[in-house]
Amino acid sequence: MVGKATTHHHQHLTVPTICVSDSDLKFTHVLYNLSPSELYEHAIKHEKGSFITSSGALATLSGAKTGRSPRDKRVVKDETTADELWWGRGSPNIEMDEHTFLINRERAVDYLISLDKVFVNDQFLNWDPENRIKVRIISARAYHSLFMHNMCIRPTHKELEGFGEPDFTIYNAGQFPCNRYTHYMTSSTSVDLNLKRKEMVILGTQYAGEMKKGLFSVMHYLMPQKQILSLHSGCNMGKDGDVALFFGLSGTGKTTLSTDRNRILIGDDEHCWSDNGISNIEGGCYAKCIDLSQEKEPDIWDAIKFGTVLENVVFDEHSREVDYTEKSVTENTRAAYPIEYIANAKIPCVGPHPKNVILLACDAFGVLPPVSKLSLPQTMYHFISGYTALVAGTEDGIKEPQATFSACFGAAFITLHPTRYAAMLADKMRKHGATGWLVNTGWIGGSYGVGERISLKYTRKIIDAIHSGELLNTTYKTTGVFGLEIPTEVEGVPSELLDPINTWEDRDSYKMTLLKLADLFKRNFRVFANYKIGGASDLADEIAAAGPNF
Repeated sequence: MVGKATTHHHQHLTVPTICVSDSDLKFTHVLYNLSPSELYEHAIKHEKGSFITSSGALATLSGAKTGRSPRDKRVVKDETTADELWWGRGSPNIEMDEHTFLINRERAVDYLISLDKVFVNDQFLNWDPENRIKVRIISARAYHSLFMHNMCIRPTHKELEGFGEPDFTIYNAGQFPCNRYTHYMTSSTSVDLNLKRKEMVILGTQYAGEMKKGLFSVMHYLMPQKQILSLHSGCNMGKDGDVALFFGLSGTGKTTLSTDRNRILIGDDEHCWSDNGISNIEGGCYAKCIDLSQEKEPDIWDAIKFGTVLENVVFDEHSREVDYTEKSVTENTRAAYPIEYIANAKIPCVGPHPKNVILLACDAFGVLPPVSKLSLPQTMYHFISGYTALVAGTEDGIKEPQATFSACFGAAFITLHPTRYAAMLADKMRKHGATGWLVNTGWIGGSYGVGERISLKYTRKIIDAIHSGELLNTTYKTTGVFGLEIPTEVEGVPSELLDPINTWEDRDSYKMTLLKLADLFKRNFRVFANYKIGGASDLADEIAAAGPNF
């Protein structure tokens, strides 16, 4: 019997009519925009492997797939996308035809309709109200609904009542595999985008990140049509309103350097740069958890509380305390939480035009300077290159750095050719007076195994000097081969460290390693140099000229 003390009132929302096939079949039971508390209850009751941890976060499992499946992601190639999208060598866009998409869509819809309930989220992307996108996510798991509740922008009750038809819809039937004998399929997993129909279908993977990054690919297609630049970057703002963008692949320090207690966080991963300024695409953060500690990442640590989704973590059976060092499920453990869980987040997540564009590289070859000021052509070149270096495994006691390039620092998610985004970036930087910087957070004094990693203390001093404008008012000299402008002094950083050749004992070895890296850059850029925008453009050639010269 329910007493008065426990009586509660639920503000009911009008559930939209969702027609999902040509025959207008409807879902039997739609659970529409449930609260985190309601989604917790559904997950714990009905989804194996879902538990409340000691911090209050919901721990859950994504099944066999614990990361994205880029080789199983397909885009419908039709009369429009055939000319607009980047296809072929180097492109992340793997084609499929409309007919195959419809087969997979029907399979996903049939599975979802067979369930006794489905979860539906109506939400927004992009904090800029003039340019936001309405998205609808239809999924079978409470975990997926809560994940997207956190990652997209949460509408008010009034906004939901007038939501109307979405601009894009996801059918997430991830528990159900695709038919491997269907044309274009290479496994039981398929993540399919149809930009003309404005739909995405997920089969054969329950990894929630597919939804987040699938929508990011959609934004990379839709936003440039409005002359808005979509960016895979972190973004923060100083007390005086100076905005900085941070680009960097895994291991470069992007999260660490963009999360600054002295600055306000606009967003950690996805942004739009329009005529109105900068805006976060998302309503939440999707942070890596492996080896997470309160000491090293206090902001992320404090954000893991009730409402947060913890993916594939391991915890104590009795105390429910998470062991963030445990990798037995995957190294790709993650936390998804609303951005307001970060204490110094700026709400709404918008800001003025960026003043600094910081490209981060962890150079394990040890030849790039700790900081370089870039010209606009150089910014475009290094933006398209998207370089960092990974440390390879040990083989007969020898460790050799491995160069990694990811166009626009997010090759897996872009839909247009990289030069399109680079040209838009240069145009906006020129128009709004932004400065480009290349910051090496990797090695000095030799390659990995000989030299040492640049002290984070010095890198922070460099970033502070960029934010303050100090580096705009100092003297520079130009390096050989890459032609980079490097400052002769930065407050708090030993001057000899600013030019890497000074830190190498063997200068001949330095020069050989420098030429080796420059050659890797040139080889990588060949993929882009032959591309002509609209059939006749030498933009790629102009950008290539800003690269290494030897």
